[in-house]
Formats: sequence, C-alpha cells, structure tokens
Amino acid sequence: MNLTTPSEGTFGGPLPDGYREFLDPTMDLNGKVILVTGGTGSFGKHFLQTVVQRYKPKRLIVFSRDEMKQYELAQTLPTDKYPFMRYFIGDVRNADRLEMAMREVDYVIHAAAMKHVSIAEYNPFECIHTNVMGAENVVRAAIHNKVKRVIALSTDKAANPVNLYGASKLASDKIFTAANNLSGSSGCRFAVVRYGNVVGSRGSVLTYFQKLIEEGADHLPITDPRMTRFWITLQQGVNFVLSCMQIMRGGEIFVPKIPSMLMTEFALSLAPHLPHKLIGIRPGEKIHEIMISSDDSRTTIDLGDRYVIQPAFAWFSRTSYKEATPVAEDFVYSSENNTEWLGRHDFGFYLKEAAR
Repeated sequence: MNLTTPSEGTFGGPLPDGYREFLDPTMDLNGKVILVTGGTGSFGKHFLQTVVQRYKPKRLIVFSRDEMKQYELAQTLPTDKYPFMRYFIGDVRNADRLEMAMREVDYVIHAAAMKHVSIAEYNPFECIHTNVMGAENVVRAAIHNKVKRVIALSTDKAANPVNLYGASKLASDKIFTAANNLSGSSGCRFAVVRYGNVVGSRGSVLTYFQKLIEEGADHLPITDPRMTRFWITLQQGVNFVLSCMQIMRGGEIFVPKIPSMLMTEFALSLAPHLPHKLIGIRPGEKIHEIMISSDDSRTTIDLGDRYVIQPAFAWFSRTSYKEATPVAEDFVYSSENNTEWLGRHDFGFYLKEAAR
C-alpha cells in the first residue's frame, strides 16, 4: 500500500515533499448509514463535510451533546439541502441514547472524548466516564444494533501514557480492540486510529499561539527547546480514517506515517520575529510523543504509508496483510526518532490548510 504523492493534491495546490493524502484505498459510503459521535468537534465537522462532498449516504447522523454547536452546524449542513442529515443530541455516557441513535446504522466513527490534559487531571471521574465508560457504551450499542464497522479515534498520548487523559484513551483503545472478541467473527468489527497533533483542532497549541500573537504578545512560551510533536492536518486525519475503515479486519490500531517538528521551529513558523521564553515542562507532558512503543513492535507491521499494530490475540481467523513488512523487534515510532521532519518554512502549507 505504498502511496505515490502527486504534485497536485485535493487541496488544489502543490503538496510538500513526503506529504501523504491517504486517499487510497478509501471507503464507499454511498447508500450507507453513518453515525459520528462528537460530530460537532473539529474532526467531526470536517469528517461530515468530507462525506457530504464525496458521497451520497442514506443517512449521516451527528451525535453530540452541545445544543448550540449542533444548531450552528445545522446552518452549514441544513436538512432541507442535505435531507440525509440527522442531528441527535446525546452523550456517549448515556447508553440508552446511544442504543437508540445506532438503530439501522452501518458504520460508526467514535470521535467524542474529553481531550485536554489539564482538564482531565482536574476532573478525573468525568474523564473516565466520558473516555472509558463512553467507549464501553459505544461498543455495547454497536454490537446490539449489528453495526458493521466501528473506528475509534485515539491519540499519541495513549502510548506509554504519563497523564490521565492518555491512560483513559489507552483503556479506550483496549476496549475497542478487545470488543472483536465479544462480537465474534461474523459480527461488528472494531479498530482504532491513532495520530498526533492536529493542525487547526479547536483548543490546540496552534490556536493558543495564534491568539497570543493576535493579542500582541512580546514572546511565545516554550516548555523545553528539545520538545517535538507529530503533526497531521484535519483532512489527512479524515482521509486516514476512511482508508483504515476500508482495510480493517478488526482489532488493529492504525498509525499514519506523519512528520515531526521541533516546537521551537513550530513557534518560528508562526512568529519568526518573537523571542521564546522557556517556562518548563508542565505536569503530564512529555518531551517527545510516542505512537508505537517497543513493547508493541512484535505485533506491528509496515504498510508503506502507515503502521498497523495487530491484535495480540487473534479474536478470529484473519488473513494477513500480504503487502506488509514486519518492523524490527526493538522498533519505536516516536516524534524524536522520526525520519520525516517539518521545518518552519514547510509548516506554511499546514497553516494554509488549517485556515481553509
């Protein structure tokens, strides 16, 4: 599954060297019923808009708990123009509401989560209710309603977690991968997609820095000059989910090959004129993020444009990925040892995509 990078992409402009669009293969959602939890979040909205542009689904269900955000989204994707759109107010913590929302659903994208590290640390029970018990509720409702496939969104913070948010997402990942044992070989298939920082995601470091710059800050705060992070655009994330949904067999964790960037370079790409002030690493923060640890290397394969952490236990008889190459036994995929890097000038493309 080695992807060739075209000179012109779906974004209408030249793509940076090594940029992967994750367009092949992709899922056919025509005539299908799709439900997106967290549908009014950054990823959810972009996913919905992509589906509307590319496919003619039977129904496209937005499932989220914020009434105002649903109202605003309905102005962008109104039911009179898009009669397949459905808007469900609901919380993944409410099993009964999920059960009702998933009736006759073919595919589920689980994007609902409490995702801010500091908020999760201050509200630990709420984090567990949403990220862990919410995952259980999604699994139960999907199995009971005979949903065909479920993809759950994860994070690089779930690999070797050092904070509650990461630990809760690790637990969520385990629930979804192990759920294939509950559904059986002919039932619903569950898989996980794990990636790093999303350019343009609401509440991200990008939006925080941009706000500081707009307010006339005289410096940008850097926690540690060695800090690195993985980066992916919203459109890449959406394409990757659709691609993984097509090839999944059940129980996998899919990890895209995406570039790393020094946070000092990131800050310079936004404001080359501003100095940096070192503020020290914050509680629950890592200098480098990991997406695949050495402990997972024995079950990890390389598919060219992505890695796949296969389930440690074979929940059902599965056909191997014939085009795959096993990684080395001590393999680690971290933002520190990545072979693909972004500089301050490269990041301009990502910023343009975030502004679209």
